[in-house]
Amino acid sequence: MWYAIISQDVENSLPLRKSARPEHIARLNALKDQGRLLIAGPHPAIDSEDPGEAGFTGSLVVAEFPSLDAAKAWADADPYMEAGVYSAVTVKPYKLVLP
Repeated sequence: MWYAIISQDVENSLPLRKSARPEHIARLNALKDQGRLLIAGPHPAIDSEDPGEAGFTGSLVVAEFPSLDAAKAWADADPYMEAGVYSAVTVKPYKLVLP
């Protein structure tokens, strides 16, 4: 089943994001390579594709996992969690209706 992982950043998270980004992206690429990643990306803090130093306010990942518990465990192990990027993470089932 698909699960949405909705993350909220701490204030001024950009330096923390930069430090953990390679490991974070590697995990997303592993999901992609397994055919389990639908979408992934950050929420810019301003109305721009490249927010520069304004940074980001959070992230959205929609990926396939065998269960809600497995999705939560994957989210809890995100390098952004260890780096202190996220202040909160919500994981919930997602039903894909339209592409």
